[in-house]
Amino acid sequence: MEKLLEVKDLSVIYQTRKETVRAVNGISFSLNRRETLGFVGETGAGKTTTALSIMRLLPERTARITSGEILFNGTSLLKLGESQMKAIRGEMISMIFQDPMTSLNPVLTISKQIREALILHGDENQSSEDVDKRVDELLTLVGIEPSRKNSYPHELSGGMKQRVVIAMALACSPEVLIADEPTTALDVTIQAQVMEMMEELKNKLDMSMILITHDLGLIARICDNVAVMYSGEIIEYGSFEDLFVSERHHPYTAGLFASIPNIRDEKPRLQPIPGLMPDPANLPSGCKFHPRCPQCMEICKSVCPGVHTEGKHQIKCHLFTGEVQP
Repeated sequence: MEKLLEVKDLSVIYQTRKETVRAVNGISFSLNRRETLGFVGETGAGKTTTALSIMRLLPERTARITSGEILFNGTSLLKLGESQMKAIRGEMISMIFQDPMTSLNPVLTISKQIREALILHGDENQSSEDVDKRVDELLTLVGIEPSRKNSYPHELSGGMKQRVVIAMALACSPEVLIADEPTTALDVTIQAQVMEMMEELKNKLDMSMILITHDLGLIARICDNVAVMYSGEIIEYGSFEDLFVSERHHPYTAGLFASIPNIRDEKPRLQPIPGLMPDPANLPSGCKFHPRCPQCMEICKSVCPGVHTEGKHQIKCHLFTGEVQP
C-alpha cells in the first residue's frame, strides 16, 4: 500500500504561565491511500490535537510541536512556510471540525461560504458561473437541494449543517479528509445517514480518511485500521480484525469494549472504566493507564512499557511485552 501521510514520533505541548500540558507524547502512525484510519479514546486523549498538528492549526501562542515529523506525499509539513501550507490545507488535506454550529458563519448564506472555499483554492481563471455550478454540484453530492443554497445556517437542521460543512471540506476534492467527531450533537438516525454518505463520498472521490470519534460502532462500520489513544499515546493499533475479532487487547481497550451495553444480557449493566483520565500537566510515571488498570503490576507504576507487535497489531503494555513482574 502507498503511504500518503506519515506521522513520526509526534509530541505536542500546551504552555501556560502556570503549567506545561503534554497533550501528545511520541505517537507514530501512517495513512495509506484509500484507507480509513480511526482514532478512538476518551476526551483529552490527544486525538484532536493530533489532527490540528497535521493541519498546522494549533494555537500559535500556547501550543508547540516539540518533536516529530509529519510527511505528506514525502513532503515535511512542519518545514513548509504558511503560504505553502495554505496551498495544501483545504485543497489536499481537509478537515471537518467537531461542531457544525460553530464551523459556519451565521451571517453568510451557505452558498457564499462554499464559494469562498472554491475561490480560495480553485482555478484563478474560473468564472462566477463555474463556481455557482460547482456549489450546486457539491450540495447535490451531500444530499441538499441546490434551491437551499441561499439559506442561512440558522435555517437548517443540525444534520443539514453537518452536510454543508462536509461539502465545504470536499470542495477541492482533497486526498485526505480528517473528520473530527463528524456526528457530534446529531441524533442516531442522522448519524447513520451522515456516516453512510461520508463513506460513499470517500469511495467515489478516491480519498483517504482519518475518523476521530468516541463511538466504537462508527469505527467498526467504516475503518480499515484503528488507533486507540490514551493520555497522548497510541496504546493499541491494528486492523479491524485485530481490534474487533482478536481477544488480545490492552486493558484500556478491553475497558472500552466492556463499557458498551449489551442488550443480550438478561440484566444489562454498564461497566465503566474506574477513575478519570490523568491530568496531562501531571502525568503519572510508568504506564499512564496504571492508576485505573485492573491488571496493574509493580513494573507498570515506574517503567513505561514497550510495544508488543504481532503482524500489524501493536499493544503498548507490560502484559504482552514479557516484562512481567508480580
